[in-house]
Amino acid sequence: MLKRVSTISEYIKLCCAVGWEDYMNFEVAEESLNQSLFGVIVQYQGEVVGMGRVIGDGRIYFYIQDIAVLPEHQNKGIGKLIMETIQEYLKENAPEKSFVGLFAAQGKESFYNKYGFKKHEGMTGMFGVIQDKDVK
Repeated sequence: MLKRVSTISEYIKLCCAVGWEDYMNFEVAEESLNQSLFGVIVQYQGEVVGMGRVIGDGRIYFYIQDIAVLPEHQNKGIGKLIMETIQEYLKENAPEKSFVGLFAAQGKESFYNKYGFKKHEGMTGMFGVIQDKDVK
């Protein structure tokens, strides 16, 4: 495990391995990676097999992004290691009352529940995606 943001090639490999290639704009991904607040990668036999990062303004808003583990390495504790490392970062760097958010893939909610992430009464998570210059 290394505390660093993935390289663009590592990022593309992991995103494609978990089926995100249709949702990612790899043309601007390297710039996005460079603006991350924190990153963690997990290596196995010299190969990057998992990643995660934190983005946001570093004071009030923190978002956990791009938690991905190669399919053949899933269910081996790598996601847990990534989340625990990110939680350590947040404990050391996020001020009291900071908002920490994430989007969970369908079916993965229970994994994130273990780390304190849940639905909140009176709040609905929403998002849009830019397509043809409009939010859709």
